[in-house]
Amino acid sequence: MKVILQENIDTLGQIGDIVKVAPGYARNYLLPKGLAIEATEKNAKALEHAKRQLAYKKNKALEAAKLLAAKLEAVNVSLAHQAGEEGKLFGSVTTMEIAAFLKEQGLEIDRKKMVLAEPIKQLGDYTVPVKIHPEVTANLKVQVTAS
Repeated sequence: MKVILQENIDTLGQIGDIVKVAPGYARNYLLPKGLAIEATEKNAKALEHAKRQLAYKKNKALEAAKLLAAKLEAVNVSLAHQAGEEGKLFGSVTTMEIAAFLKEQGLEIDRKKMVLAEPIKQLGDYTVPVKIHPEVTANLKVQVTAS
């Protein structure tokens, strides 16, 4: 009996795979638990349609992420902080502060997407990677000056 998998099953395959299984295994285990559906022509067409829609949505999200990355790389974040001798800041520059600056510029970026190993504690120019999409990372230029 041929079935279309609805869940990833280690011994059979991935979601959307059409696999041949014993009729009893399908009837007694896979179908009642919702792990698979029967591989009829109607179900196969519905699966193909769903795959096309998902691919379209992924491409659209990727394009939007690339546009946002281009906007982010064009922005130069300039933050002024009080600093002591040798350029050491009183306090630090965090992702929250960078996100607030970007929000003022009209770019809404979640601070959790900024990859900053530790807060910035010195004056100078820094590059902060922003993971917008699993495939798209923008490099944000941050300049910390003394006030």
